[in-house]
Amino acid sequence: MATEHLDRLFKDFESYRVTHAPSGTPKSLYVPMEYILSLGGKRLRPILTLAACEAFGGDSQQALAPALGIEVFHNFSLVHDDIMDQAPLRRASETVHIKWDINTAILSGDALLVEAYRLIAQVDAEVLPDVLDRFTQTARRLCEGQQLDMEFEQRSEVEEAEYLEMIEGKTSVLIGCALAIGARIGGADKDSANAMYDFGRKLGL
Repeated sequence: MATEHLDRLFKDFESYRVTHAPSGTPKSLYVPMEYILSLGGKRLRPILTLAACEAFGGDSQQALAPALGIEVFHNFSLVHDDIMDQAPLRRASETVHIKWDINTAILSGDALLVEAYRLIAQVDAEVLPDVLDRFTQTARRLCEGQQLDMEFEQRSEVEEAEYLEMIEGKTSVLIGCALAIGARIGGADKDSANAMYDFGRKLGL
C-alpha cells in the first residue's frame, strides 16, 4: 500500500510538472529550463513535500505548486553546479552548458531560481511568511555548502566535521525544507514543521 501511495504521488507530481513546464520567449531561455527538468531523477524532494502535506491531514493537490518549486530550485542548483564542475553529463545526458553554452546555462539557471520562488509562493497567506523564510534560508545554506565544496577541492585534507557541514548545505537542508514546507501546507504548527525539517536534514546526512 505504501508503494502504491508513493506511486500515486509521483504520477500526480509528474502530471503537474508536464502541464506547468516553463515556456515563453525567447525560446533559447526556456527550452534549456524544460530540458533539465525533463531529464528525470528520483523526484525525492517534491514527493516528500506532498507526503508531508498529507501526513498532517492536508490535500497534496494544494502542495503541488511548491513541490514543483522545490524541484525547480534543485535543478537550478544542478545547472550551476555542472558549470562550476565542468561536468559534461547529467543523468546520462549532456549538461545544459554543453548542449547550449555557458552563458545560456547561467541565465536559464537564474530563470529557474526565479520560477522556483514564484511556485513556492503559491501557498495560503497564513503560512506564506514561514514558507518563504524557510525556503530562503535553505537557498542560502545551499550556496554556503557549494562554496565549501569548491574550497575543499583545493585542499589535500578535509576533516569529517567539515565534510558533514558541507554536505548538509549541499544536500540535507533541501530535503528538510521539502518536508517542513509540505507539513506547514498540510496544517502542521511551527514546532511540528521544525521537527520535520530536522528529520529531513538528518535523513539527508
